[in-house]
Amino acid sequence: MIVLKSDAEIMAMRAAGQLSANLLDYLEAFVKPGVSTLELNDLAHDYTIKHGGIPAPLNYKGFPKSICTSVNEVVCHGIPNAKQKLRDGDIINIDVTSIVDGYYGDTSRMFYVGSSVSSAAKKLSECARISLFKGIAAVQEGSRTGDIGAAIQQYAEAQGFSVVREFVGHGIGRTFHEDPQILHYGQKGKGTRLGAGMVFTIEPMINQGHWKTKVLRDGWTAVTIDGSLSAQWEHTIGILSSGEVVILTESDREIESRPVI
Repeated sequence: MIVLKSDAEIMAMRAAGQLSANLLDYLEAFVKPGVSTLELNDLAHDYTIKHGGIPAPLNYKGFPKSICTSVNEVVCHGIPNAKQKLRDGDIINIDVTSIVDGYYGDTSRMFYVGSSVSSAAKKLSECARISLFKGIAAVQEGSRTGDIGAAIQQYAEAQGFSVVREFVGHGIGRTFHEDPQILHYGQKGKGTRLGAGMVFTIEPMINQGHWKTKVLRDGWTAVTIDGSLSAQWEHTIGILSSGEVVILTESDREIESRPVI
């Protein structure tokens, strides 16, 4: 069941979204060679608590940490740990969700580690970022979820990449995951009709190689089936009663660098 929100509720969700966005801004300075993913987790945890939030991933269905750190071939849900230290040339997705006043704000962003990130890896990350905004541009009152997936798939595949099928966007509000599911592939004109009051994430995962993934023995970490690189960007968006589509998880820095679609 889709839980519709009033305009006031959607705007109230901005606080959680802004905390998550500002957290990613904060973490950027620490993403460098030699830093462990556990250090990033601890920094994120402390920042969230200090700014009046709760880290939603911690203990969610048994997830043991406060953020997800997905490096190189890890598609999503990478678990921060002390042994995994970032290396020059790595790419990393950091996925954060903050709870503020009972509302969830879910977003993720790619970061380059050091000065030796390959042009191919940068192209992949930028494709994932543009794919996200292609999906957002497809959202309007009366359109369908398939319009989002079709826009993402068409763009990503035209760039020579593939779109992960096994993980999708989702409704969000006072619970972490709600309806509708937002597939990042599909057919225009198909799927759930979009309308005022809906709030959901769009979070395309784009692979260099095959779109298939596998989950490691820890039960969380999803990796590309062929070991190729993967990249993901994510925002939480809402549709107001006027039909206006608002991004709830953009920092001021992100707004200034938003791509033109």
